[in-house]
Amino acid sequence: MGEIEDAIERADRESFTREPPKTLKGQIGYLLKQMGSAKAVAQELGVTADSVNRYRRGARKHARADVAAKIDDAVRQRWQPMVRKRRQKQAAASGGITVETRARFGYTSSAGSTDDGRFRRLTVKLPAAYAQRLFDARDTGASDQQMREIIAEGFKDVYFQDGGGRAMGLSDVEINDIDYLDLDY
Repeated sequence: MGEIEDAIERADRESFTREPPKTLKGQIGYLLKQMGSAKAVAQELGVTADSVNRYRRGARKHARADVAAKIDDAVRQRWQPMVRKRRQKQAAASGGITVETRARFGYTSSAGSTDDGRFRRLTVKLPAAYAQRLFDARDTGASDQQMREIIAEGFKDVYFQDGGGRAMGLSDVEINDIDYLDLDY
């Protein structure tokens, strides 16, 4: 996953109304319900179907650290899909999306272009239309660069041009380097 997709996933996880299962047996049980078979779960986790069944029965109480991390991640990716969709739909319809980042921005303007050699720390609330475009791009499998362009366009309109009130000669904004990026909706 790219940085933008990771940020969307983190924002989704913050909207959980209940915590996902914590025990190995509970996590495996949940994955079995979601995926249908021990073979499918085993393939996702990179273990054997026998191992999955041992986890399910409780014959193995603890998984290796790398497998436990994969199990936890698989559960969290599938946990409360309706809550996630509802929050995303609300952000795309009216709420918008808040982007907090520390990144290096470059832009093109009528006076020339610059790569602006310093990091900027920005927290900008982007309108619902940008949230919708970002979620649509993620759902269609867009690259991290394509999702960065959507966020950069939102920063251009909202932050750099202040909704059309300044920097009208600014034609293009790029996020050249991201130190961190968090989303909230």
